[in-house]
Amino acid sequence: MLITTTATKFLKRKSTINLNGQILDLARPVVMGILNVTPDSFFDGGKYKTEKKILKRAEEILEQGGDIIDIGAVSTQPGTEGISTKEEIDRLYPAVKAIRKEFPKAFISIDTYRSWVALKVIEDCGPCIVNDISGGLFDIHMFDTIGKLEVPYILMHMQGTPLNMQEDPHYEDIIREISMFFTEQVKKLTKAGVKDVILDPGFGFGKNIDHNYELLNRLDSFKVFQLPVLAGVSRKSMIYKLLSTNPEEALNGTTVVNTLALMGGADILRVHDVREAVEAVRILNMLRAGLK
Repeated sequence: MLITTTATKFLKRKSTINLNGQILDLARPVVMGILNVTPDSFFDGGKYKTEKKILKRAEEILEQGGDIIDIGAVSTQPGTEGISTKEEIDRLYPAVKAIRKEFPKAFISIDTYRSWVALKVIEDCGPCIVNDISGGLFDIHMFDTIGKLEVPYILMHMQGTPLNMQEDPHYEDIIREISMFFTEQVKKLTKAGVKDVILDPGFGFGKNIDHNYELLNRLDSFKVFQLPVLAGVSRKSMIYKLLSTNPEEALNGTTVVNTLALMGGADILRVHDVREAVEAVRILNMLRAGLK
């Protein structure tokens, strides 16, 4: 049974994201394209080192139908220890600044769990969605910072840290435990004045393959929160290990899982392969239109 409290009962279904007056409509699912400015991400690490390559990737995301560009400067694959705040800023800041200048109307998300990084980038480069893999647990100032910045926030669940999260993840009831986490953190975000919250159950973050597929099968359980749900499964081990392949050969499996996530109620797909995800959304939209 899911936990429902005052924090979930009073919320009306959020079907838009407001980024400094720019409205992103979530009445139909949208696609978030990944742009990693890291040397060591599990799939595309080291591909986008120069401003030219970064801008080309951003343009590709938008041209293929992506609605959000998610820029990450810290690899969070299992077993990684992270980097210093300075190194993160040195990677992230120039990328956001260049993309903001070249594509001023683009919705940008920054993948960071540090409030100071979010503050620095947003104050200097303009409003961005903040995508926090730690759900506010790694930085006690994050929620207050997001409230003051008045930007949307992606609240992700993770058991452990990237360094140890896959050592031996365990749940008695994965949906109940993630729901309890969301309930507690949404209450704190609301108290901090955060108005736009997106829930991310954190596929692959402190979950084994069975956990991930149970999560996928019961994704619609999070509708109780009346908040947008993000699914990030792109080319992850839950796909390629099951199919005995590798991240490079996991596109077909990713498209299948993305489609299942959409059918389970995902509002945002976070992906490496934008065109294929957009096509999955279009097909599902047509199916739903035909069923009305």
